[in-house]
Amino acid sequence: MAVLDDMVTNGGEAYLPGEAKKVLKSLASSWSDVIDSNTLQVIPLKGAMTNEVFQINMLTETGELRHKVLVRLYGEGVDTFFDRDNEIRTFECMSKHGQGPRLLARFSNGRIEEFIHARTLSANDLRDPEISALIAAKLREFNDLDMPGPKNVQLWDRMRNWLKEAQNLCSPDETKRFGLNALEEEILTLEKELSGDHQRIGFCHNDLQYGNIMMDEETRVITIIDYEYASYNPVGFDLANHFCEMAANYNSEEPHILDYGRYPDLEERQRFVCRYLSSSGDEPTDLEVEQVLEDVEKYTLASHLLWGLWGIISEHVNEIDFDYMEYARQRFQQYWLRKSTVLGYSGTSPTV
Repeated sequence: MAVLDDMVTNGGEAYLPGEAKKVLKSLASSWSDVIDSNTLQVIPLKGAMTNEVFQINMLTETGELRHKVLVRLYGEGVDTFFDRDNEIRTFECMSKHGQGPRLLARFSNGRIEEFIHARTLSANDLRDPEISALIAAKLREFNDLDMPGPKNVQLWDRMRNWLKEAQNLCSPDETKRFGLNALEEEILTLEKELSGDHQRIGFCHNDLQYGNIMMDEETRVITIIDYEYASYNPVGFDLANHFCEMAANYNSEEPHILDYGRYPDLEERQRFVCRYLSSSGDEPTDLEVEQVLEDVEKYTLASHLLWGLWGIISEHVNEIDFDYMEYARQRFQQYWLRKSTVLGYSGTSPTV
């Protein structure tokens, strides 16, 4: 998740580990027009909640800024959430498909990527009908990718694994406050509710918030980035998660605060789903659109549980300045508020 900071931090190289600097200088030396491989301009990028991300500028002999790269430092403890080797394989495969930046180099706790010359979207961009239509078509293209490896649904096992990790990390008071001991049954209920044969399985991004979407202003080409959480899943979950992310603004003064008044209304959801389905070349029937919309609303519950658990775990393992516990509280609160409406029945709601 990266949004460019307007201010270059003096002595920015202090943020980078020695191994990263060494690899960067080697990379700069390979470009003959770089003035001095030892002089690199480092700009921290805001909005990252799993990794730390930096833009690296290299000046050429003509004084032009021709070379930019992106350095990604892996967050502490995030291997709890995904397998880094799998994520790297996905990254390289996506690059071969022409879907994202190229991998330029790796080091022990991070990597260097090609810098995409496009702008990262803002929270408001997701509400722009034209941009939203472009995202819908791009997401369908992403979901249709034929990626190597098992094509089994990962969502439910991931939720159970994260639940176990959260239970291991939390104090008894935290466990009670978030109702963690009740969530195994909630996960099972959702899995049963969403196990119909009509569910379409595809390669899902699983974290399609605005900071993971870039757009070339001239060509209007959309690029989806950051594949840490990508896996095969029901595509309805990917749509639902994207809709849930419209409540967030990670570049505000209180980035952990979610505003569910910004959740897309029925007309916006219909428009997005219609564009998503029709981008394959066939116009969807009203029944198809209605079925997807119904499933998507149920998958929003799975999104709330998954990212609520992510918030709890992150509070215990990640040192990035973000109020993960308050974020988790809001996701769980939304789950219990919406469950009875979406599923038609409720469970025992803890105080969160």
